[in-house]
Amino acid sequence: MRILGVDPGLQVCGYACLDVEPGEEKLIEAGVVRTAGEDALEQRLNRIAEDVESLLRNLRPEVVAVEELYSHYAHPRTAILMGHARGVILQKCAEAAIEVRSFSATRIKKSITGNGRASKQQVQRTIQTVMCLPELPEPHDVADAIAAALCCANSIKSIAI
Repeated sequence: MRILGVDPGLQVCGYACLDVEPGEEKLIEAGVVRTAGEDALEQRLNRIAEDVESLLRNLRPEVVAVEELYSHYAHPRTAILMGHARGVILQKCAEAAIEVRSFSATRIKKSITGNGRASKQQVQRTIQTVMCLPELPEPHDVADAIAAALCCANSIKSIAI
């Protein structure tokens, strides 16, 4: 099964594609989609849409795992902006008829590290170890996308058992 994990963001959107076979997850590609802060919101969303459409076409995932919205009471604007990016990602998946599974940040962290409140650095180190990467996945948005894909793989495995 091929899973595309996405860590939605308006400025930096992480993605990671995994091939999942029994007992093995193989990282196919990972990276970020960046938008320019000086561009208008609609231009930034269009850039995300075009890049996600290209990723879906080129990587051909069967499932897309996307982090759910999270809002800290001190920064509600962040959740609103992330929601715009997430909405564009979900729309492109629907347009391509690709299944989407959403996971909370705490569920993703718990699935990967065993701790739903793990730090970004803990997630990066765990991903490096689990995926046998020579270096920490940078930026943390890439590690978060890999973690979302792995969480999805773990949830699919648990359903199959």
